[in-house]
Amino acid sequence: MSDTPTPDWDPRSESVQADQIAAYDEMRSRCPVAYSDYLQWSLFRHADVMRVLEDHETFSSAASRHLSVPNAMDPPEHTHFRRLIEPYFGPDAMADFAPQCRAIAEGVVDRLPADGEVEAMTEMGQDFALQIQCAFMGWPTSLHEPLRAWVKRQQAATLAGDREALGELALEFDGVIRELLASRREAGELAPDDVTTRIMNETVEGRALTDEEIVSILRNWTVGELGTISASIGILMRYLAANPELQGRLCGDRSLLPAAIDEILRLDAPLMSNRRITTCPVEIGGRRLEAGERLTILWGSANRDEAVFSDPDEVRLDRDPQDNLLYGAGIHVCPGAPLARMELRDFMAALLDATLDIRPLPGRPAVRARYPAGGYAEVPLHVRR
Repeated sequence: MSDTPTPDWDPRSESVQADQIAAYDEMRSRCPVAYSDYLQWSLFRHADVMRVLEDHETFSSAASRHLSVPNAMDPPEHTHFRRLIEPYFGPDAMADFAPQCRAIAEGVVDRLPADGEVEAMTEMGQDFALQIQCAFMGWPTSLHEPLRAWVKRQQAATLAGDREALGELALEFDGVIRELLASRREAGELAPDDVTTRIMNETVEGRALTDEEIVSILRNWTVGELGTISASIGILMRYLAANPELQGRLCGDRSLLPAAIDEILRLDAPLMSNRRITTCPVEIGGRRLEAGERLTILWGSANRDEAVFSDPDEVRLDRDPQDNLLYGAGIHVCPGAPLARMELRDFMAALLDATLDIRPLPGRPAVRARYPAGGYAEVPLHVRR
């Protein structure tokens, strides 16, 4: 940019980080397309976000400096990889994984105390996310704790803005995946018939996938899953604890769980943002952007837009699900949404089956996560079984 705009806000200020949701609500009415040195152009309104999602020619997904398959790709390249990936989350794949998913959810919930305290993020959310993701990928349980430690270091480096540490962590994670690929190649026909092995044997446009492409796909699935599933568990458990009437209603009618989960996560986003980059000059929300400008789509704001969701803080199970951007929209709508929905439904069903009461701990409120994370850093609760 030849003329850098004057910042409209500071996403890293303490007032914003203390409660991102409240800050985004305020920005949506005050300055719905806002510039900052940190996020460049941020979009807060549902209509502006939908415009970006539906116009991938003007608002490109190729906003990453690193290979990201297919997240940071545009058609036709994105289309080829998307076609390869979608069957892994199709009805047959979900039916095959369903018994294991339920068993893992029940196993994690079974470790709750009979009558005592639990920290929902680490003891429930992270445990469930680690176990379920490794099981889905066909990875050994011995990776649970190394991955937990890696996630902790990655979150710390992200919050510190330590690019060098983040680069080293990315290489470390890629190394773990490459070891898994090498062990399967060494096993040959004896390699396990799991998601990781099947991805290794895929082709795109008549050629085999490169190791870089395989690593990128598996990295995106795993890192994204570990962050968003654990955040979702924390958000859901905190909300039920704070709203005993809904807790009781869901206990009495499990058919309401899918709509309730999506609606709770609409008003309190587990994934805060995604990026795009402009390919040409464009006006959006009354602001003119030049080609090559970076945009931040703030899901945590768009899904609370009063113009689309009346009384956005209320959980309403009769809202139009098409308006909910929990899993995005357009060509980049999350391919793993069927898996995430099954995981969260099974976990919440197991939680409601196993508990008589979940409530907040007096004097110990939940602690909000800091950008780029959504949800909470800590969710202390009391459970009774």
